[in-house]
Amino acid sequence: MKIIAYGIRDDEKPYLEQWSKDKGIEVKAVAELLDDSTVDQAKGYDGAVVYQQKPYTAEVLDKLASFGIKSLSLRNVGVDNIDADAIKRNGIKVTNVPAYSPSAIAELTVTQLMRLLRKTNTFDRKIAHGDLRWAPDIADELDQMTVGVIATGRIGRKAINIYRGFGAKIVAYDIYHNPELEKEGIYVDTLDELYAQADVISLHSPATKENEHMLDDAAFNKMKDGVFILNPARGTLIDTDALIRALDSGKVAGAALDVYEDEVGIFNTDFGSFDAIPDERLKNLIKRENVLVTPHIAFYTKTAAKNMVQFALNSNVNLIEKGTDDSEVKF
Repeated sequence: MKIIAYGIRDDEKPYLEQWSKDKGIEVKAVAELLDDSTVDQAKGYDGAVVYQQKPYTAEVLDKLASFGIKSLSLRNVGVDNIDADAIKRNGIKVTNVPAYSPSAIAELTVTQLMRLLRKTNTFDRKIAHGDLRWAPDIADELDQMTVGVIATGRIGRKAINIYRGFGAKIVAYDIYHNPELEKEGIYVDTLDELYAQADVISLHSPATKENEHMLDDAAFNKMKDGVFILNPARGTLIDTDALIRALDSGKVAGAALDVYEDEVGIFNTDFGSFDAIPDERLKNLIKRENVLVTPHIAFYTKTAAKNMVQFALNSNVNLIEKGTDDSEVKF
C-alpha cells in the first residue's frame, strides 16, 4: 500500500513519519497542495491525504480517479470546497477529521474573549509607549455576563464548559439539541432570542449556504448594545462590512476573529509588512484596539496537528482496505 499526502507542513512531518514507521506503510509527503499542477504526482498511489482551503475541482478529482485513486482523506473538517458531482461521478470515497482537537479551538476562543474583556490589547499598546495608567480602560468580568453559544457540537460544548468555569451564564442555539444540554434548559428556540440575551456571542457553526452572513446588519441590530463577537469557526458566518459598521457605531464592543471571509491566499502568508497586506477591510479590523485577529490558528496545536495527520492516514487505510470508514462523508 502506498499513500500520497499533500500540503504537509514541517510541523506535521514528524507525526507522518512516525505513523509510517509504526504501520509499515509508505507515505509520500508533498509540501504543495493538491491542484491541477500537482495531481500528477499521485500516479501509482492507492490513496491521497489532503488539506487545503482552495477548491477540489472536478478536473483534479477526475484525474485522481483516472489514476485509480478512489480514497481521499481530508485532514480537516470542512468539505464545502469539494466538487460533490465529481466525487459521486467517480465513486470516490471521502473522509474528514471531524474532531481533531475541540479543546484547541475552544481554548483560543475563550482566551481571546478574556483579552477583549481585560483590554490587554489596549494596555499592551499603552505600555509600549510608556503609559502605565489604568484609566479609562476599566474591564468587564465574564462571571457577570451571558454567553450565547451558536452551535453545540464538540467545539461548542468544550467552549461552554470553559465559559462555565468562569461563572458565565450560558444560552445556546442549535437546530440539533444535545440531549444533556437539553436537560439543562439552556437552549433558546430562535437566534433572535439568543441575540436579545447575550452579552457575548460565540460562533461554532459550520459553513453552509443557510449560514452565510448569519451575522449581518439585521442580526447586529437585534443584539444588545456593546456585545462581543467571537468567530473561531468560518469566515463566511459574518458579513465583514456589517461587522465594521457595528464596530463603528459601538453596537459591537469588540470582536475576536480567527477566521475571515476572504482569508484564502492571505492567512498563513508573510507579506513582509503590514502595508503590503492586500485587503483593506482586514487591515481596518487589525488596526482596531477592540478587534483581535489571528490567522486561522485556533486548531494549531501539537495535539491537533498529530491527530489531523494520523486520523486521516488511518481513515485512508480503511477506505483502501475496507472501502469504508467511520468518518466517511456522504455527498
